[in-house]
Amino acid sequence: MARFNSTYRSIPAAITLENVKARYNKACSPGVISVMSAPIAAPFSAEDIAAEGIKPEEYEEIVRRLGRHPNKAELGMFGVMWSEHCCYKNSRPLLKQFPTEGDRILVGPGENAGVVDLGNGLQLAFKIESHNHPSAVEPFQGAATGVGGILRDIFTMGARPIALLNSLRFGSLEDARTRRLLSGVVSGIAHYGNCVGVPTVGGEIYFDRAYSDNPLVNVMALGLMETPEIVKSGARGIGNPVLYVGSTTGRDGMGGASFASAELSEASMDARPAVQVGDPFLEKALIEACLEAFKTGAVVAAQDMGAAGITCSTAEMAAKGGVGIEFDLDLIPVRETGMVPYEYLLSESQERMLFVAHKGREQELIAIFERWGLHAVVAGTVIEEPIVRMLFQGEVAAQVPATALSDNTPIYYHELLAEPPDYARKAWAWNADSLPPCTPEGIEINGVQHTWNDVLLQLLASPTIASKRWVYRQYDHQVQNNTVMLPGGADAAIVRIRPLISTSPYPSLLTPHPQVSLPPSIAMPVTSTSIPMKAQKPLWQRQRAT
Repeated sequence: MARFNSTYRSIPAAITLENVKARYNKACSPGVISVMSAPIAAPFSAEDIAAEGIKPEEYEEIVRRLGRHPNKAELGMFGVMWSEHCCYKNSRPLLKQFPTEGDRILVGPGENAGVVDLGNGLQLAFKIESHNHPSAVEPFQGAATGVGGILRDIFTMGARPIALLNSLRFGSLEDARTRRLLSGVVSGIAHYGNCVGVPTVGGEIYFDRAYSDNPLVNVMALGLMETPEIVKSGARGIGNPVLYVGSTTGRDGMGGASFASAELSEASMDARPAVQVGDPFLEKALIEACLEAFKTGAVVAAQDMGAAGITCSTAEMAAKGGVGIEFDLDLIPVRETGMVPYEYLLSESQERMLFVAHKGREQELIAIFERWGLHAVVAGTVIEEPIVRMLFQGEVAAQVPATALSDNTPIYYHELLAEPPDYARKAWAWNADSLPPCTPEGIEINGVQHTWNDVLLQLLASPTIASKRWVYRQYDHQVQNNTVMLPGGADAAIVRIRPLISTSPYPSLLTPHPQVSLPPSIAMPVTSTSIPMKAQKPLWQRQRAT
């Protein structure tokens, strides 16, 4: 068994009930496991452990780290935090091969979003992530909440979202289910982006039978910094208050992180409770409230409450800051009655955030969120002991080391196949000599002669090549009035970077240096502080004059 400060170096077997039972029965002789030389009855069956997405050897490690068996709430916390969706336990060794540092990189992997320096006092935040399984089960809400989640990652850093993009993969359009998925995903992306007021400026769609059972729904967002300081997620300051802000908590999206990490199957089609439900109008208010709150300087740290909800946000903030967080679930605004700690901790209700505030300034932040019609309550405290302690009805509902949930998670190193798979060998064997003979008039395929015009029309009729106008015309790509190159006009979108000069904290944007030549999109924007309102004619008068 791996020790606390090491990582797993094994190739995981498929998670089946039979494997779980075999490992569990071996480790726990007749319902008893030896922990710190004291036999303690195992409180969970093999089915309970498998239901949380936890492998038998992982459960053994959980028991070793805690020095006891976890309770139901703690088991759920480990289940979501040790899922592929949250800790990348299978893909992290591969992701580490990417370059992540550079002269312009201000924030790399590990925060809510990456940030690069554009120069002239401007910073750009960006993030991309997938929402595949939720979209396969409930395409509209799955795609919509994917957009909402990626936007929260952006404005959590202190950036105003300025653009959305997407990359989609579906099966054959001859399949009725694929057509339903395509329609639902596009509608979900359009609904959330259009309502929240962020333009969807570009994307791509490919069709292949390989994606029939599991479509890929990737969304990306860009944001422009409005504050000189980047908002990080590491909690700091013993005794500082922890604020829950945004929407209420319900039972929607229960265990969504584990669901997103599991193998998609026929049974997954009944997992609709694991799909979140979003509210783009509420998120618009949350954007404005958060950006206003960041400008006060009262916010120490901020974290999106997305995958794994309260569990993820508290554990990651505590681990990154090297501190602990004590959190009272009774103080959380809820929209359902009778919720238990397990449900509080695993809910993925949307449009929620977690703040650490400077002590004594929490009411200043609460007033901002209440003015925007949002909830804001002090629900926790930063503590010195590096643990996450959850209180419920005056008792400790869960207590886990923060790093055990966030940093020191299982990592699996996979070995390459000894032989390439059949499909790869078949692809490598192809060469141009295998093409049928052709003439200037056309080509013969399976005994049928095709003219080059026929071939061209067939290619253009392919869904992957055909015009995607039906899709992008549903997206509002001109809101905010900064989209220079519209969808369909080129191979990439172009968005104008136009800071709010009148409120910019950077003197270089107010008066460009004489030796600096700014592009027109930065140098030309004007506000009422630079041109008197009486000198500006209404648009319709200027059009009539020309």
